[in-house]
Amino acid sequence: MLSLRKLRSRTPREPSIPKGFRLYALGDIHGRLDLLQEMTDRITADVNQFPVRQAIEVYLGDYIDRGPDSHGVIDWLAGLCVIGGERVFLRGNHETYLLGFLKGESNFERWSHLGGQETLTSYGLSLEHHSEHQDVEEIREHLIANFPARHDDFLKRLRSHFVFGDYYFAHAGVRPGILLKEQNDEDLLWIKDDFLESREDFGKIVVHGHTPVELPEIRPNRINIDTGAYLTNQLTCLVLDGKSRRFLQTGD
Repeated sequence: MLSLRKLRSRTPREPSIPKGFRLYALGDIHGRLDLLQEMTDRITADVNQFPVRQAIEVYLGDYIDRGPDSHGVIDWLAGLCVIGGERVFLRGNHETYLLGFLKGESNFERWSHLGGQETLTSYGLSLEHHSEHQDVEEIREHLIANFPARHDDFLKRLRSHFVFGDYYFAHAGVRPGILLKEQNDEDLLWIKDDFLESREDFGKIVVHGHTPVELPEIRPNRINIDTGAYLTNQLTCLVLDGKSRRFLQTGD
């Protein structure tokens, strides 16, 4: 049996992913189809330059709202989803607004002020004359009529989290004090300060977005890759390969 002294002196193992895999994790896109397409090209070039047995792409959610082309982003991603099983798509809190509105929830005012207006415009709706509550049902009906079936299918298939190697991927983060396997969707989509301020060892490194930062934020227990693409033109991709970490960014 190892002595307590030896146990305490051990250096913590560096987090890694399995050998032969490379993982590309993309932060919040928010309607920036142009940046998404640029990053897709960057990932393809990276794989060609540094061949690997299997590359996995993980998208952290918030594909829509705020930016100019949410329709185009969903259409692009839905197309990628059909191509193969090497891509993982997580759900962001903004997707829950859209899905809720489509289902009839009374979340229109809040969603529209958080970027929903830009999303509706990208689906061919104009809100210039919306001023009364009774217009909401008309807007909903128009959106449903103009919402492609494959967009609906894509959104309904989004996952809450993804685990690979020593990393745990979620849109917003996790609730401190709760095992990763017991996390609830509400926290995975919405949590902020309790998670961001925590120094807890979660058992895996949590890779997340949701809270914009100027540069990718690396902490001992988490990595934030939401660099506010819709405002900064910087869409960030974390590249994990064995024990190594690096970043791809649009505009570099």
